[in-house]
Amino acid sequence: MTLPAGAHDARRVSGGDINEAYRVVLVDGTDAFVKTRADAAPGEYAAEAAGLQWLAEPGALRTPRVLEVDERYLALEWIASSPEGEPARAGGLNTAGAEELGRGLALTHAAGAPCFGLESAASARFSSLSLPNDPAPDWPTFYAERRLRPLARMASERGALPGRAIELVERVCERLGGLCGPAEPPARLHGDLWSGNVLADANARPWLIDPSTYGGHREVDLAMLRLFAAPSERVFAAYEEVAPLADGWRERVDLYQMLPLLVHALLFGGSYGASVERVARRYVV
Repeated sequence: MTLPAGAHDARRVSGGDINEAYRVVLVDGTDAFVKTRADAAPGEYAAEAAGLQWLAEPGALRTPRVLEVDERYLALEWIASSPEGEPARAGGLNTAGAEELGRGLALTHAAGAPCFGLESAASARFSSLSLPNDPAPDWPTFYAERRLRPLARMASERGALPGRAIELVERVCERLGGLCGPAEPPARLHGDLWSGNVLADANARPWLIDPSTYGGHREVDLAMLRLFAAPSERVFAAYEEVAPLADGWRERVDLYQMLPLLVHALLFGGSYGASVERVARRYVV
């Protein structure tokens, strides 16, 4: 492991599927969460730090303060779930926290992005997978060329999906111009917003972690949040009180859940491949 200079009292904690994670005391006495990995890609931790700061910029939702960034580690503010200092956990939001998440997410999305993608063109990371973030002229193009098609190609190369599922994903990509709903400006997305990336602190209020940020369609974050152990419906009701979704959004939830389902098919296999095929078939028949 590689830790910040002078860090001590390192204790291993849970922190994702590819990084080692520790609670440490920095040289100035500050408690910190440190993630580290020997084979981290160049600029990976700097991109995550920039994403956390970008999400916090509108002032609508909390993200951990970035304390130190290095090619070999990222040190963040320690977020506790109790006065005793136990680590904050996914889930556990109270009603006020759920509503704060919904409202804050609506305001964060509304803060916008300069383009669909990232002007820096930094890659998006989903665990060990890397996807392009190069800007695209519109959302359907970005979703097809920077998300679905690259994932389908990887799945084909690795044998993670049968040929019929790859063909169905390709056919969905060809139809995205008519499937993605009314055009909207690029939203400021978390990009990997499943419930495990929303922590509840000691007051049961939300913090966002582990982003894969870019400018995209706001329904992507919401669809992903609904997929795995979805939080209270108060999150989504509070969101719509601030920023109502366009007509037909319910019909697009599965469309945008194809992204995390493809990622999971590549990373974990199992039934995720069948889920991709089922969802894709819905949009081409």
